[in-house]
Amino acid sequence: MATQTPDVQLEDQWRDILSVHARTMCEIDRALHPHGLGASDFEVLDILASGAVSEPGEHCRVQNIAGRVHLSQSALSRLIGRLEKDGLVERTVCEEDRRGVWVALTGKGRDLHAEVLPLQRSVLARMLRG
Repeated sequence: MATQTPDVQLEDQWRDILSVHARTMCEIDRALHPHGLGASDFEVLDILASGAVSEPGEHCRVQNIAGRVHLSQSALSRLIGRLEKDGLVERTVCEEDRRGVWVALTGKGRDLHAEVLPLQRSVLARMLRG
């Protein structure tokens, strides 16, 4: 059997990464669906809850979240709009820069995040440690 070239090895490694990502996202979607969330919804709630782009429990700029999730700015805006409609986050305009938009978890969003966090982490453990 011929050995693979470095380029073929890289392609195979890349496809393996994409496959793990796709399967993991589908499993997270499946686990969170009964709670009205998808994997991307959870990512935004998790970023806000963790304080990864702000202090925990405080508001942060939407553009800071965009740097952490793999969504276009417009897709992220639509997702945040859905979360706001569901009462999970609230948006406000930045007083210093009227173009900026702040987003923060509501109490309902914080409670839902805490409820589904173990489900998401369980999927990650199962999919990524195996």
